[in-house]
Amino acid sequence: MVPSEMEQRQSDFGEPSVMGSFAGRYSLSDLRDGRGERRVFQCRAVNISPRGIALAAPVKGKIGDRVIIHLNEFGKLQGAISKLLENGFVIKIAASDEERNRLAAKIEWLENNKNCEAPNRRADRRSVPLDPCSKIILSDGKVETCLVIDLSVSGAAISADTIPDVGAVLAIGRVVGRVVRHFVGGFAVRFIERQAEHSVEAMLILK
Repeated sequence: MVPSEMEQRQSDFGEPSVMGSFAGRYSLSDLRDGRGERRVFQCRAVNISPRGIALAAPVKGKIGDRVIIHLNEFGKLQGAISKLLENGFVIKIAASDEERNRLAAKIEWLENNKNCEAPNRRADRRSVPLDPCSKIILSDGKVETCLVIDLSVSGAAISADTIPDVGAVLAIGRVVGRVVRHFVGGFAVRFIERQAEHSVEAMLILK
């Protein structure tokens, strides 16, 4: 399960919120690449209200750091880190009253319709883990926190601070795989051995 510390964020801002696992990406103002551009990481918003968001994220900033977030269901949001969590952080949203009202309306709609999703949406049989935070073990033995974006019996999509080269061998939790491609905010791994569907998630999640 997603850590209860994140689940408890719903009451921090004293407003209606929706809990879930909303996919997106984020960047931190002080974390940039060699060209001076913001680095992008994948994330999951596990709780969102008109004033704050709790994110499960592979790379944490510092209290006060500015964050830009793009969530599939909510669009672009921004604000500052107000609290650090074990596997992510909480952001206080910076927005006008009109923007907050629109966000509140979207939250209300999602809360009322979150159990009405169409079945079998993922034809490729990929799934999202209940707890997306794990560890990767790189070829040099370095252990690093990562976010498992989605998974299947043959591979997984990962977001982490380190972006291994295509072809690099690593372990996600207890599963060994090889990096097969990069994408914005992460990379795809193909497992060396096909995993059992009933146990692949437990094998990937390592605390």
